[in-house]
Amino acid sequence: MSETSHPRHGSHDDGSHYQPSLLVVLIILVLFVGATFVTLRSTNASSPGPTTTTTAQSTTNSSSTTSTVVPKSKVRVQVANGTHTTGLARTYTQQLMTFGWDTLPEVNGSTVSKTIIYYNPGYEWAAKQLANEIKVGASAIQPLNGLSPVKGASGDDVIIILGPDVAIKG
Repeated sequence: MSETSHPRHGSHDDGSHYQPSLLVVLIILVLFVGATFVTLRSTNASSPGPTTTTTAQSTTNSSSTTSTVVPKSKVRVQVANGTHTTGLARTYTQQLMTFGWDTLPEVNGSTVSKTIIYYNPGYEWAAKQLANEIKVGASAIQPLNGLSPVKGASGDDVIIILGPDVAIKG
């Protein structure tokens, strides 16, 4: 009889595949699930999330209010060019984006004599940080109070209308 007609028991053919035991497969699965859990847990612990601050109000009865401050990457910032300097809003939009702000596509606004930073309720802190980052004074910051300084920006958290004071600094 030829050698190819007899089955070989106990040895593997060159083309055969190794199949691990059920125990080995379960151990690998448990290790994978454990590593995934640790990775997700460490990612969530290290990512910056909303912080809560409590402030006391001084009135006849002492009460406290809680406000949530969102990360600046979640603050919708609209930058508008209020000058005749071409590309000014684009320059500042890109700069603020590199600083981690959620900037919207730049637009043209009405002409202003100096930069104005409008903010919706709860975003005064963001307006102050933005004023610092584009190097304008605190006098540029104003509450929006229902105004519509830029068409289509009513749902934005902060609206910056750039004036000639930043065009010179550009």
